[in-house]
Amino acid sequence: MHITGLARELNLSVPVVAKHAKIMEKAGLIERTKFGKTHVLGSKIKNIYSMLDELADSHEISLQKGASILEALRKVSGVELKTVGNKEFVMAIDGEEGLYLYEVNGNSPNSTTEQFKLEKNCTIEWKKLIPVTRKKIFVKIK
Repeated sequence: MHITGLARELNLSVPVVAKHAKIMEKAGLIERTKFGKTHVLGSKIKNIYSMLDELADSHEISLQKGASILEALRKVSGVELKTVGNKEFVMAIDGEEGLYLYEVNGNSPNSTTEQFKLEKNCTIEWKKLIPVTRKKIFVKIK
């Protein structure tokens, strides 16, 4: 977005927006493209997500060897589980409902939280999937 357009959208003066844009640019959160005297700002989404990851809540817990990830979740406050049939699913973390996936030591396991057994020290990360676009497909069966 053009600095003037951003200032108008935020109801701020151009100098104030330009000053904050320089700070965000130095931090690597946005990039500036110049077209003559026109400056257009764009976000660096990957860097913004990395910055937000640094603010993420973390916990250290102890479990017996062979415990499941589901058992680890039960020890962490703010995780809301829901039982559907005979399975439990993460429904919300810290009150934020959504779809979540997990990684163990940076890898996505091919099993459920109940089936994955913890055999050694590890780091489990929960990531909320945020829909950026939606796609609807209307299917008519003949």
